[in-house]
Amino acid sequence: MRFHAILLLLPPSLAFQLPFSIPFFRPKSYSTLEDDIQPSPPSSRIAIIGAGAGGSSAAFWISKAKERFGLEVEIDVYERASYIGGRSTVVYPYSNSSLPPLELGASIFVPANKNLWRAAEEFNLTREDNVDDDVGIWDGDKLLVSFGGGWWDTAKVLWRYGFLSPRRTSSLVRNMVSRYLTLYTLKSPRWNNMSDLAVHLGWEDLVETSTSSYLVKQGVSASYVNELVEASTRVNYGQNVDDIHALGGTVSMAAEGAIHIKGGNYQLFEQFLNHSGANVYLNTSVASILPKSATSQNWVVRSDRGSTLYKAVILAAPFHTTHIALPPAVSEQILQVPYVHLHVTLLTTTSPSANPTYFNLSAGSKVPAMMLTTNFGARNGGKKPEFNSLSYHGLVREGEWAVKIFSKERISDGWLQQMFDGQVGWVHRKEWDAYPRLPPTGSFPPIKLEHGFYYVNAFEPFISTMETETVASRNVVDLLLNEEFSSGICGITSPTPGEELFSGTLQVGVGEDPVFGWDC
Repeated sequence: MRFHAILLLLPPSLAFQLPFSIPFFRPKSYSTLEDDIQPSPPSSRIAIIGAGAGGSSAAFWISKAKERFGLEVEIDVYERASYIGGRSTVVYPYSNSSLPPLELGASIFVPANKNLWRAAEEFNLTREDNVDDDVGIWDGDKLLVSFGGGWWDTAKVLWRYGFLSPRRTSSLVRNMVSRYLTLYTLKSPRWNNMSDLAVHLGWEDLVETSTSSYLVKQGVSASYVNELVEASTRVNYGQNVDDIHALGGTVSMAAEGAIHIKGGNYQLFEQFLNHSGANVYLNTSVASILPKSATSQNWVVRSDRGSTLYKAVILAAPFHTTHIALPPAVSEQILQVPYVHLHVTLLTTTSPSANPTYFNLSAGSKVPAMMLTTNFGARNGGKKPEFNSLSYHGLVREGEWAVKIFSKERISDGWLQQMFDGQVGWVHRKEWDAYPRLPPTGSFPPIKLEHGFYYVNAFEPFISTMETETVASRNVVDLLLNEEFSSGICGITSPTPGEELFSGTLQVGVGEDPVFGWDC
């Protein structure tokens, strides 16, 4: 059982995939739109707001239609930050680029993440395996269980939780993954709203029920749910099993063969844009996206560069963090999605393990390299854990290790000195509005905001990972191309869930395991 990957669709391990919401844009006030619009034919221009996983892959999917069918479209990508990758970015210990970079956000992905996996192959990026670590679960007062990969550790887990709970949970996760993978087949549906997709995949109960209620109803023991499952939901989404919907909970438990890109996962998104031919405007704030006139179906994007007219716009950033001005009829449709405010602390230490006395262990005891937590004890009057996860990430140089800590509160220098026996070197702190809160729900933001205006991040309250942002953007691009150009990524109008996508007349570059979008 591996917990530093904990998620099929991508993400994080120690940063599940941190779907960090970055404040890309700042608002400005404007009156009329006619006066300073840059002269440019809007009939073939598409604007994408945000250069993270969703925005960069959206540009790439549009470029596939251009390659295949000669679609004449110009793509402009706006990004307030100085870099590409959004939720995926690295930092270097001591600001020394000769040392191994550390993922500050999205850390891992897995073979089930077919878009990222394929991108790594197509772009000749080097995949590296994640190192298996010993895992412990801490409740703020005591170490409940620890295990690695040996038979004795497996026996300990089975002794504590029995055989049926791990088996039933594994079966539920496999079933979820199997249904999810249908979104990559050449008969994948398109969807106009997330509720339709939930029905199509048979996931209504998963999104409308809490993880704890759903798993207990499926015969999983309460102790297994409150300890092992909650450890995974806290490291991957910063939420407890009674707060997060069951889809988020099962996603948090799914990860096999976790890897990362050597040098940083952000390179995937740089390559998406490099191969798209898009115009990329970094350090560029967007203030408003408004219709040219009351009767026009064209959109004016007003940014630091001025105003530009577009046939269509794709918003690929969490709307309520962007502060972009939209028409009230549009903005009022977008449900407010609260985010988990997360503190990420990266550091280096010459201490080979955390201080055992902090965990009420005897001096000299072995402390698991990855310490996850449960809030179950605190729910019953016990002490609340001071962090969500604490994990060693290998050597940065001889005798010095990298460590990553997720917490809801800022970790003080004094706490770090205590935890690592005074052997702390470099420290880097970052606060993120990291993941969307995923309470049980049947309501989601709209995908199509208005004619020619689409919202990639409508997918986030459903599943939030690097990979699913690329799936969401593929769907948005297919909807947009169908509406505006009577085309699609594969050149044929896409159906709604439940209908077949292809008539069988177009089969371009399909291998043994075709992936829709990459293959047609």
